[in-house]
Amino acid sequence: MAKGEASTAKVHFKGNEDDFVVFLDDVEDFKKWQTDKSVPMANFMSGFKVFVTHRHGAQGTLDGASNATMDNEFGTHVDEEVIKQILEKGTLQETEFAERQGRKNDANGSYMA
Repeated sequence: MAKGEASTAKVHFKGNEDDFVVFLDDVEDFKKWQTDKSVPMANFMSGFKVFVTHRHGAQGTLDGASNATMDNEFGTHVDEEVIKQILEKGTLQETEFAERQGRKNDANGSYMA
């Protein structure tokens, strides 16, 4: 993999009071989970953490969601239940970052012709 080449996937849910985001590790397993709930969420998520963006959509500053915020929006603050609702009602967003090329070894001297 070249420098800087990476991708990220998240599910964004626009609630009544705030926007919520959870990050995914494996999009293919997430898509399988959408049709077959027997696929464990641990297969496509490594961190069971809910983030809020303070009404700035999926692009805002991410802060951890408080129990009160989750209670107000989802009726519970149990992370697994909240994440399940976000995954079911939210929208998948995938982003790929472009690779960049750089010098391999500056010790080789000047690169000027």
